[in-house]
Amino acid sequence: MIGSSTRKDEALDRLSRGIAQLTNSDAWHTWLHMQARFHQYSFANTVLILCQCPTASRVAGFHTWRRLGRQVRHGEHAIWILAPVTRRVDADDDSEQSTRVVAGFRPVPVFDLAQTEGDPLPELCARLAGDDPLGVFAQLVRVATTLGFAVEEHAFADETNGDCAHDLRRIRVRIDLAPAHRVKTLAHELAHAILHAERTERGLMELEAESVAFIVCDALGLDAGAWSFGYVAGWAGGGEQALAAIKATGARIQRTADQILSALDRAGEAPAEQGGADDT
Repeated sequence: MIGSSTRKDEALDRLSRGIAQLTNSDAWHTWLHMQARFHQYSFANTVLILCQCPTASRVAGFHTWRRLGRQVRHGEHAIWILAPVTRRVDADDDSEQSTRVVAGFRPVPVFDLAQTEGDPLPELCARLAGDDPLGVFAQLVRVATTLGFAVEEHAFADETNGDCAHDLRRIRVRIDLAPAHRVKTLAHELAHAILHAERTERGLMELEAESVAFIVCDALGLDAGAWSFGYVAGWAGGGEQALAAIKATGARIQRTADQILSALDRAGEAPAEQGGADDT
């Protein structure tokens, strides 16, 4: 089998340490500051956003984009959502206390990231560079086939790297990724295929899938930390929160990574274990 159980345990430990180090860095705090400027929209507003701009990824008001160093391009059409209008209601007693209640809603304009230009937003993840000289991607495609999933290359309109549709029995991988990142993305989507037919907790699902991908890549001699540390932290939270989540689901992560690597072994086509990330 590619990689011993000890090595898989060590890989999960490295993932935890990498996240802990990242979430104590200036880069993490800069990213959190940026995230705080983006509102979490209600279900109704999410539907409104997607109806008007199906490819929207991050939306914010004109002035929020300016504070982030970006400008809405001239001629862009706003995405209209509903913002609550509140009014103050005084207490019935003599306490002089008051509360604010929603009295109605008004339309407000927001704009998607793709409608802006300017300073790049802080990022925690760097896509992997490098080749796939031993054809691991093709081997993982065959693993997907054994699970009943077809793998397709796809030109996503946004920044999506891949997706997994259980109802269609289909995995898609971004066509213009570097070969090394294609391997990691397919391992991530295979984890979704195995683990998440019935799950809906997005944060937990992404933590599990990316952790599986990190372990699979480690066993194949590919260092995915530049992407995985930030990706898991971004979905699971930083510091102790992410580490506790990894520990809680560690057995599922390990079993799924082992299932994928064992499928490569059974095919008799898995590459020999590499010396390290410098080989990729």
